This record gives sequence, C-alpha cells and structure tokens, in this order.
Amino acid sequence: LYLAVFHSDNESLLQSLQSLEIAQVVQLRYSMEDLPEPLLAEIVKRITRTSHLNSLCLVSKQLYTVEAEHRDAILVGCGLDPSTEALVSLFSRFLNLAKVEINYSGWKPSNGDQLNNQGLRVLSSHCPLLSDLALSFCSYIGDSGLGYLADCKKLRSLRLDCAPAVTSTGIFHVAVGCRHLSVLHLVDCMEVDNVEWLEYLGRYGSLGELVVKDCDEINQYDLLKFGPGWANLQKFDFGIIGNYSYDPSYVLGYPYSYEICCDSLKDLRLAHIITDQEIGLRFLLGKCKALETLYLEYVIGLKENEMIALFQRCSNLNTISLRLMPLHCEDDQFRTVLTDVSLKALALSCPMLQVVELTFTLCGPNWPTEIGFTQEGIMTLIQSCPIRALLLNGASILYDEGMKCLSSSQFLETLELVDCCSITDAGMNFIIQAPCLRSLTLRRCKKVTDNGMAELAR
Repeated sequence: LYLAVFHSDNESLLQSLQSLEIAQVVQLRYSMEDLPEPLLAEIVKRITRTSHLNSLCLVSKQLYTVEAEHRDAILVGCGLDPSTEALVSLFSRFLNLAKVEINYSGWKPSNGDQLNNQGLRVLSSHCPLLSDLALSFCSYIGDSGLGYLADCKKLRSLRLDCAPAVTSTGIFHVAVGCRHLSVLHLVDCMEVDNVEWLEYLGRYGSLGELVVKDCDEINQYDLLKFGPGWANLQKFDFGIIGNYSYDPSYVLGYPYSYEICCDSLKDLRLAHIITDQEIGLRFLLGKCKALETLYLEYVIGLKENEMIALFQRCSNLNTISLRLMPLHCEDDQFRTVLTDVSLKALALSCPMLQVVELTFTLCGPNWPTEIGFTQEGIMTLIQSCPIRALLLNGASILYDEGMKCLSSSQFLETLELVDCCSITDAGMNFIIQAPCLRSLTLRRCKKVTDNGMAELAR
C-alpha cells in the first residue's frame, strides 16, 4: 500500500497531502499499521481541515488513535443529543483538547437538548488541558455550571455570547478559580450586574483582553472598578448595540477615580455610548499612548481637540475606524464633530496607518455639509500615510476627482465604497489605474452604471 493512497477517491485529502514532504517519498511500501507513530503524528498535525481529518481517521485504527491524541481543538454545534452523554463520549476520545467552542446558534427544540450545567461539569473533568473556551447561545448554563469551570486551572480565555442565565456570581467563580485568565468576553449577558468580579480581576488577575458588549447592567461607571487592571489591559471593547449607554453625573465621594494607567492598551473599541468630560469611558481617549487599533462607533461626546491629542500621542496607530453622526457643534453647525483638522493631525502623527474606515451613514446624502471632513482632507490622509485598505460608507463628499487621487496611491490594495452617491462612471475610469489595487467593492453607488463596471472588467 502506497502511503500517498490514504484513500484514492478522496481528491481533496490527496491535495492536502501533496504539500507534505513525506508525500515526496511515497516509494516506500508500508502497511499503515507499520508506519511509526511520530510520522503519523506529523501528518495529522499538518492537516487542518476537520473534514480531511475525519476522512483520514477512516483509513486505519492507528490513524484513528493518533488523530484523537493530537486533536487539540473542537467545535460542537446543535447535533449532540442527549448532550451530556454525547459530551462524555466525545471528551473521552479527545483527551488533549485545549480549545473548545460550543455554539447553539440557530438551535430549535427539535434539535434536542442543549448543553447544561452538568455538561460543563463533564467538560471540566474530562479536559484537564483546557485553555480556551467559547460558549455561544447556551441558554441552559448558569452560575453552578461556571462554578465547575473554576476547576479548569489552565483556562486562559473564556468567551460567553448570549448566556441569559449567567449572573455576576458565576463570573466571580471563574475569576477566583482561574488565576491564569487573560481573555474575557461577555456579550449579551443580560443578568451580569454587580461587578465584584471585575474589581477582583483588577486587583488580583492578569486580564489582557476584556470585551463587554450588550450587557445592559454594566455601565461605563462600573468599569472604573477594574482599577489597577487597566495597566495590563491590551485590548478593550465596550458597547451597547442598538441603544446608548449613558452614565449619571459625577458622584461626590465615589471611591473609584479616573486616575488610571492604561499605557499598555493597544486595541480600543467603543460603540454607542454617551460620554462627557470626567464622566464615562471618554477618559481613555486622554490616557492611551500605545494604541495600534482604534474603533469609535457613534460615540457621543467626542471633542476634536482630545482626538488630535490622542493621534499625536499614538504614533503606532495602524488601524482606525470612525463611525460618526451629525450633532449640533459649538460653532452652531450641524455636522460630525471631527473635521479636516483631525485628519491632518492623523496624517502627520501616525506614519504607520494602513487601514482606514470612515462611515457617515447617519448623514443626509443630500447634505454633504453634515460631514465635517472634506474630500481634500481625506485625500491628504491617503497621500500622507501608507493606506492599504480604505472603506468609505455614506461619503457623499467623494467625487470623481477624489477617485482620480485614489488612483495615484502607491499602497492602496483594498477599496470599499458604500453609498457614495457622488461618484460616477468617470471615477471608475480613474480607479482602474491604481497600481496596487487588488480588491474593489461597490455597494449602492447609484451613479455608477453598467458602462462603468464594463471599464473595470476590461
């Protein structure tokens, strides 16, 4: 039996194996059972697609055993029923799992039972190497289940997405029991309210990444309790999608202050919050020094002078996404808060900027003055920085002349234009001349006709 013929009718598997050095020495004729285990392990490690691994396991009992020993990650969906018994069988076979994802998105009662607290008990007792756990749309897990996870001493990453029965008690169990926890995501966990767990992690934990989204009972003020934990945090993402998080005015004598160090923060994302001076998460914009990625999505309360100062401090900024809405500004104009002055500061201070998204979907397409930026300001940014990816959404200020300027960019590889109602077929004639452009996406650019698209095709 030739080694290359694991299964001659599985073309995709054979293609995966063609890149392996071992496939180049297939002249040795061995039975599968005769091949040394280290060689089989090397083959298994180099095959990444689950379907290919499953096919490989059908070839021989030895491969079946080796693959089970070396499988370190698994994704579980709605197909396990009854879930607890199936998990026992599954985790008894794969003893070295380090990463487990359980996702019940689209689950219906007809799919059978969901993962419950006993299932988490099985997980914690059968996966001693577990370091990364993601649970999505698991409606039947609660605080007692998370209590079992406290026994997973190697757990470094916990991601909860839509866990309606989990409260602060369960999160606290994990915070205390899992001392190496460095990544925590809480998304749509509506019953997580008091933040004793956050205060504990700030004092005794080592979180490097914290995501809190759509958790209505956790407000901006609560996050001050993270205290000294901010000094080690490298990624922070906070938002209330669809609503706005607004904090009360400053409370006299409040034991938690804004005198917080966040010098290590490299990735900051804020969405749908109302903030003001000395109130809320706006304080982060005045303290960050090492940002590489910045996402601000409809943050009300931004001040242009603060943003300029931020850009001047964060010279390593690589990616920026600004989703802005028109507001009544101090000069009595109704427009987005940031203007070309901000873009100029960004261009001068951030020479490593490569990815830019500017979104103005809440600005009227017939009222370009609602956008504080001008076409000239955006083009100055493109010409000053090595922008490789640019997304403009609702940019009624972009005209064909701007497309001509974009076509001369020496770095632009990816361009996405959405609802840019002022560009025409002439703009398409310009953009096809961009020397490095590899990907162009146009959506709802209504003045671009089939003739303009034909130019692209040619």
